Amino acid sequence: MFENFCEQIRQEPKSWLVTGAAGFIGSNLLEGLLNLEQSVVGLDNYSTGKGETLEEVRQVVRAEQWKRFTMLEGDVGDIKTCSRVCQGVDVVLHQAALASVPGSMEKPLDSHASNVTGFLNLVIAAKDCGVKRFVYASSCAVYGDDPGLPKVEGRIGRCLSPYAVTKLMDELYAEVASLCYGLESVGLRYFNVFGPRQDAEGAYAAVIPKWIEAMIKNEPVYINGDGETSRDFCYVANVVQANLLAALTERPEAVNQVYNVGAGERTTLNGLFQMLKERLSRHYPSIKSAAPVYREFRAGDVRHSCADISKARGLLGYEPKYGVAEGLDEALEWYRGHVKS
Repeated sequence: MFENFCEQIRQEPKSWLVTGAAGFIGSNLLEGLLNLEQSVVGLDNYSTGKGETLEEVRQVVRAEQWKRFTMLEGDVGDIKTCSRVCQGVDVVLHQAALASVPGSMEKPLDSHASNVTGFLNLVIAAKDCGVKRFVYASSCAVYGDDPGLPKVEGRIGRCLSPYAVTKLMDELYAEVASLCYGLESVGLRYFNVFGPRQDAEGAYAAVIPKWIEAMIKNEPVYINGDGETSRDFCYVANVVQANLLAALTERPEAVNQVYNVGAGERTTLNGLFQMLKERLSRHYPSIKSAAPVYREFRAGDVRHSCADISKARGLLGYEPKYGVAEGLDEALEWYRGHVKS
């Protein structure tokens, strides 16, 4: 069971590097590691990460746990910075990226510099510093136009955005680093992750926090397309579990692989709207009459997405604790408490 695995981690502390530590997923990984009495180095250039996010982590962990954390401001685009933060580290959890499909369509060079050049810098630094395991965030975007459902790791289609290309290149570089340098790596193809400390601001904000904020403020909720586009919405605690399992698995056949990380269930945008409406209307009665506004499909978007998680189950022991409904129930109070006025 995962609880027993966590107790083993607590009994055998290690040194971890979390890139993108001031971001959404990175900060949740940081919190999880500190709660397990691990020593953590964080790296972030604060292009999308925020100091307030780290402050939230500080407030929910014990003071002695927070002392095990060292935060450095820097960019994975700088090889010297990568070399510095990898010194003395056992495990790298690489989350830093420009994680936006539409953002990559507008600024593909920026996406490449952060997601590919930065990735390769960190791989080289990890190899040179003797890091034992390199776990990195890939994306379900690599499946592109493959029509198959659910998505299976060994079958991908044509990439539909520069962002998808960058994540596929990361997987290829990780494979080459294993073959040429012996660096142990595990890639995690995240599906649509949501949960506490997810940003609702900006043009490319994730759909769940953006919709929650719009509903509470009585603003329009826009759905791209007809609303029957579907996604595998994965609560962030499932992602933390997958990272820890990937980082410390002792099964040789489980290393140098890529895995889907999702809940293994598909939810349409129309269905998601109704789930949020039902939960929020308990607190805000005016939301009972809310209706979405439909507009054109967004360029680069995949129509349907759902993870086949059998490979992660079989090789890593991954067992998502939260489906989309349970995740929304768990995170709703955080979302409600962080609506900007």
